[in-house]
Order: sequence, then C-alpha cells, then structure tokens
Amino acid sequence: MKKIISSPVVGAIAIVFSLLMAGCNKTDRPELGDYAKDSNPPGGPLKFFAAFDGASANPLMNAVDSIRANFPSDNPLVSVAGINGKGIQCDGTKAIKYPSANDFKGATSCTISMWVNNSVNPNTELYFSLVDKDYWHQSSAFLLVENATADSCTFKFALMDHWVEFTNKSFRKPLLNGQWHHLAFVYDETTSLLKIYFDGQMVPTPGTQANFTANGAPLGKLKFTNSSNLVLGGWNKHAGLDGPTDGWISGFTGKMDQFRMYGKALSASDVLALYNSKL
Repeated sequence: MKKIISSPVVGAIAIVFSLLMAGCNKTDRPELGDYAKDSNPPGGPLKFFAAFDGASANPLMNAVDSIRANFPSDNPLVSVAGINGKGIQCDGTKAIKYPSANDFKGATSCTISMWVNNSVNPNTELYFSLVDKDYWHQSSAFLLVENATADSCTFKFALMDHWVEFTNKSFRKPLLNGQWHHLAFVYDETTSLLKIYFDGQMVPTPGTQANFTANGAPLGKLKFTNSSNLVLGGWNKHAGLDGPTDGWISGFTGKMDQFRMYGKALSASDVLALYNSKL
C-alpha cells in the first residue's frame, strides 16, 4: 500500500485554499450604489429617438437611433448645428433610411415629435414617412407642407389614411420663418383623437378631422403591423423605396433635430416639457 506523503508545502496550500473558500462563503455582497438608470430603455414608451449628435466621419454613426442602436442603412445628409447639439441638413432630394422604427410598429397610441428649421420656398415638402404597404402611397404616417409664407402654410398630417388638413394656408404659424420650431402629433386610442402641437401649444384642428373613425365608430387602436422602413427628411422615393414618384413631391429642405416616436399619447405637459427643454 502506498503511503500518502505530507509536506509543509502541501499543508500550506491546503490552509490557503480553506481560507479562500471560507472567505467566498462568508463575505457579504458589496453594495452597487445608486447608479443612474437609463431613462429611455428598450421596451419603454420611447420607441425611436435620433438626436443626430454624432461627430463621426461615418454618417451612419451620426444618425443612429439611441433606443436600440438602430443604424440607418443610408444617410446621405450632412450634420449641422441643431436645436440641441447637432442636427441634420436636408436637401429636398435625398433622405435618411432606417430598416425600421424599432418596435414602434406595435404602438396602438403614439406621439411623433421633432424640431425643424426651414425658410419659405415654393416646394411641396414631405418631412418624414413610416413606410407601410397597407396605406395610401405606402405610408402609414407622414407630414406634408406646401404653399408657405413666413407665417402660414398648407399643412397636412396623415396617420393610417386619416388626414388632418389645414388647407389654403390655414396653418397660421411661423413654421417657415428660418427659426427652430417644435412639432408634436399625439394620437390617443382611448379618445380616438389626434392633437397637434406647435412650440409646446396645442393647435385647434379644422372641424372634426382629428376625431378618427372607422365604419362610423371611433378608430381606437392604431395598427402599424406591416410597417417597415422609416424615412427622415423626405418621402419613400427619396430613400429609394416603393411609393409615388410624382415630380411635385419634394423632400424636406430645412434642418431637423431630435426626432422621437413614442408608443403612447404624451400629455400636454409632457409635450411642453420637450419644447422647453429643447428635446
């Protein structure tokens, strides 16, 4: 039978090992501290947010969505000074294309918010488009502005083929006076009502257009199930996507910053806070 040889070295190793194991078993878990939490985590109410604050030589980095690190598949636009940090300068012929607006497609209520800066021009301009084969011209949400003066314009916002239209220059706000302005569009499924805000204040909408209905009943929940690309700074054709190619359709020619899409209806105070904080 073999003898088990003991030595001072072996004994020392055994003692050290025992102490380490005891330490692991008895040491209290250290406190992690009160670290700041991400105020806009994935899965929260803010579904898409492009701040356009990148300072990279790579234009895709400069337009990345910060909610899910959703990089555009194409960004042909240049960075300029924005309302808060950097923004983008649009040129009317090209637009930023994203693969999606993250999980905004699951929203049943929504808020779309942006800062824009433009001057009077003769174009019919499309500011953005949520591409969707289910709706008119393959866009479930877009903003169209035309017939502009420094203090009025024709202004049309569409959501799932429901249009709210300020025709004949009846949107009497200085949207195209060469200054930064905040726009927000809020749809609440519980009321089936769309609200439009300009610089933090709600704008009365024409007639009953903002009361969305379907087959004579309140519309209720939105449906973006088949939405795909998100286009900023133009319409589908400006990002090489399916949709109308009519010559009268121009992309946006101004500056844009802080583009946000929420899967909830923000309150009036929430919208005012975005405006006051330049967010």
